[in-house]
Amino acid sequence: MSLGVTSRSLRGISAAVALISVGAVGCSEALDSAEAGAKKVVRQRSVFSLATGDCYNPNNAAPKSEELSVEVVPCKEPHKGQVVGDFKIDGHSAYPGEDKTAQIADERCPAEAQKFAPDAWALPKGVDVYYYSPTKESWATGDRAVSCTYTKEAGTFSGSLKSKPLNADQLAYLKGSNAVYEALWTNQPEAEHVEDDFAGYKKQAKAVTAALGTHLTALKNIEQPETVKLRARLEETAAAWEKAASAGDTDAFYLAYDRAFAGIDPGKTVAARKELKLATTVPADEAEVWAG
Repeated sequence: MSLGVTSRSLRGISAAVALISVGAVGCSEALDSAEAGAKKVVRQRSVFSLATGDCYNPNNAAPKSEELSVEVVPCKEPHKGQVVGDFKIDGHSAYPGEDKTAQIADERCPAEAQKFAPDAWALPKGVDVYYYSPTKESWATGDRAVSCTYTKEAGTFSGSLKSKPLNADQLAYLKGSNAVYEALWTNQPEAEHVEDDFAGYKKQAKAVTAALGTHLTALKNIEQPETVKLRARLEETAAAWEKAASAGDTDAFYLAYDRAFAGIDPGKTVAARKELKLATTVPADEAEVWAG
């Protein structure tokens, strides 16, 4: 199977205990090295048997895109990734191809990750959605599983990312908020300028309008004061997105879009998040986008 950014490969990784170097180092260092190596060997697990919740370190000996085994470690120890969900690829008798497999994983893994850890603001910096998915070779052996992970490409993190139990208000807020930003980014046109893809930008605005409608419905049942204020602001924001979606020309679109985009600035949700006892530090990449 192969490792992808949001794979799993048939190419195995061997972990050897470095006992052959005893003569080159002191006895104590050699024993420590041997013990560490032995622990790593014992912890090896096939990527085909990873379970949701497992914390792990990839084996450095293999190319990033090809792994058969990883080192599964206690989550309290530093590690690079944690399995946050899995599913099987159905509806394909033959291997669908690398691109199609990646597309399926890209579409489904973010949802699995959100179920495991609904509040992305609470994640360690640099953690993103990756996955292990079948290759052509592993598919031929019956492999259909995709293991979705949260992985830190540079450095490690400690502790499980599994969310603590959330109350009804917290879950309602996060479900709606996540949907709004997902609608924004998954519908982002490739063209940088509205004039180059007016229809695409209007489609994005329509998707965000619909997501905001769902978000507002959920917020209606939350009566805490800061969340009530946020809902009032988002009602105005939703109206701006709706105007952008129905704009007759690019000038009208820009007028509505500037107000609409500013209205979903994540920084404006901090007070409501604090009130709901959710994470309140805006992720650096989001803060950068709205900082201009």
